[in-house]
Amino acid sequence: MTKNKYNQAIWSRRIKKNTSFLFQEVGSSIDIDKRLFKEDIKASLVHIEMLGKQKIINLKIKNKIKKGLKKIEKEILQKKFFFNKKHEDIHMNIEKRLFQIIGDEAGFIHTARSRNDQVITDFKLWTKSSTIKIDKKLNKLINSILKIANKNIYTIMPGFTHLKNAQPISLAHYLLAYVEMFYRDKKRFINNLESLNENPLGVAALSGTSFNIDRFFTTKKLGFKKPTNNSIDTVADRDFVVDFLYAVSVCSLHISRISEELIIWNSDGFNLITLSDKVVTGSSIMPQKKNPDPLEYLRGKSGSTFGNLFSMLTILKGLPLSYFKDLQDDKEIVFRSFDTLNNCISILDEVLNNFKPNKNRMLKLANKGFVTATDLADYLVKFHNKSFREAYQKTAKIVNYAESKKIKLSDLTLKDLRKIEPSLKSNVLNIFKLKNSINSKKSFGGTSFNNIKKMIVKYKKTFK
Repeated sequence: MTKNKYNQAIWSRRIKKNTSFLFQEVGSSIDIDKRLFKEDIKASLVHIEMLGKQKIINLKIKNKIKKGLKKIEKEILQKKFFFNKKHEDIHMNIEKRLFQIIGDEAGFIHTARSRNDQVITDFKLWTKSSTIKIDKKLNKLINSILKIANKNIYTIMPGFTHLKNAQPISLAHYLLAYVEMFYRDKKRFINNLESLNENPLGVAALSGTSFNIDRFFTTKKLGFKKPTNNSIDTVADRDFVVDFLYAVSVCSLHISRISEELIIWNSDGFNLITLSDKVVTGSSIMPQKKNPDPLEYLRGKSGSTFGNLFSMLTILKGLPLSYFKDLQDDKEIVFRSFDTLNNCISILDEVLNNFKPNKNRMLKLANKGFVTATDLADYLVKFHNKSFREAYQKTAKIVNYAESKKIKLSDLTLKDLRKIEPSLKSNVLNIFKLKNSINSKKSFGGTSFNNIKKMIVKYKKTFK
């Protein structure tokens, strides 16, 4: 047997003419899917083990193939393996090399399987492990946020609606909002593991196989929960890809939102935070500038993950059953999204560990905009038997009065307040204090200091 024989395409006996160079280029995916080599070898080793157990191949052939596969894995890890575009993908590159190592007996490796179930098995295994990697990184990010929140329970800032001062809150409470977002991201990724946990191996091209295979054996060995139920659906299914890309997109969205807020807060107009020199860049012409470029990078990258999701949906929307070449693009799309998100989580974690809240500025800004007006309206409802709408109107008049005098609500005297609402008593003055306003929000999920402390304790237990 010659080396040249093993370099021929497997369909060379059927397809008489050489494939055009152009099609070889566009038809090859090896530059992309070579990162699946570990999964491909793992699945092949389990497949061969099963074929041996079921006496579909003999012990000698099984051991020979296993030895050859392990040698190939070592070659790839040591960067001694030549990936050939002529052989299209990672599956055929490995198979062709196996022929070179052990000879014609390598042909038994493809017994009772197709590249259709082979690729989806590899891809699911990779997506499972990548999902777990993302989950761990999100856990680290959440713990970084919790650490900062724990230091800023009593840091007072304005809460915004429409970027206008609305009500006073704790900075910790604001940060915990993003803990909730990233927690939901974690759950989206973990939930996708359920659909990922069905073993495709053994459905072959689309209809199953006539060989007496044991799919439950390969399921257990590969760490899946159960084998897939329908062979046609199995090779056509990319729902788990869409779910993964959706989870990536939503997580990227959350990263973009916090990045945008930190960019605004870092602006000279707000000046609510200071970024360390570790996470800023300079200007090519303006010597004084310190730009929040990493945050802008994060904000921008969300767009590419959204685009990847839409690309995959577009590929799938018109595909009949079962397998088509269109699906070749799925891996590049997923790899690109994973790499982007993986990088973005690390960058955000780095930024959050290198920023400092400007507490005095936050407090100063919280004292603007009559942020305790709602507290006054609530006070009138609680202690003066007024409907909220009546209390709202009275409070609006008091705010207008303070505005006309160019003073804060807390600067109003009891005499000033009684000009509009004569029944008011001296204890009303306490509600204008920012700490009292924050602490009054004791409803579950509110910004009171005790609520925040309890939530931090709860989160630390969840994400330890």
